Amino acid sequence: MNHTGHCLCGAVELRTTGAPEAMGYCHCTTCRTWASGPVVAFTIWKAEAVTITAGEEHVQTFEKTERSKRKFCRRCGSQLMIAIPTLDRVNVFATTLPTLVFKPSLHVNYAETVLPMRDGLPKLKDFPGEVGGSGDSLPE
Repeated sequence: MNHTGHCLCGAVELRTTGAPEAMGYCHCTTCRTWASGPVVAFTIWKAEAVTITAGEEHVQTFEKTERSKRKFCRRCGSQLMIAIPTLDRVNVFATTLPTLVFKPSLHVNYAETVLPMRDGLPKLKDFPGEVGGSGDSLPE
């Protein structure tokens, strides 16, 4: 299934194809600071499944580390996605894709949470082992 999303001002439009590989919540300090919120809802896609279809000239990239390239609209400041080149994946913020039914399956970086959530989902200390994290779980 395809999903189309856009920034707040509509200058940038993107499309995803297929289904995300994962959906969940990130509690890390970097994501919380970037989003100005206590938690961020993410969707992870293969890089080839995410395309900017309009307004690429308005996309700005902020690279805090070589592991992530945060992309946003330079006209309105809306966050769009985070390219993760080391994994050939893209995190498209769940709110960027209004037609996607968000079904989270886990919490990552829960050791940094400022908003404990009791929803029965796994709470990982950092990231799953298969993507370089410890894979360690924390209690709700």
